[in-house]
Amino acid sequence: MELILKKVQKKHLPLIKELAKMLKVEVEAKEDSPYDTEFVNQILTAEKDIKEGKGVRIATEDLWK
Repeated sequence: MELILKKVQKKHLPLIKELAKMLKVEVEAKEDSPYDTEFVNQILTAEKDIKEGKGVRIATEDLWK
């Protein structure tokens, strides 16, 4: 059986881990990111491409033409 606890305060986590240890239950802590990992990877790849000179520069005046 799997049990998921949500919105656990960090100050309570050691207590929960100790209780789980006493009960011989496996605990896995995972913090959720508010960002989608695929989106983060796209942003990181784009930044890398820009640093490598793979981007295209557009003058500000040309944006609204």
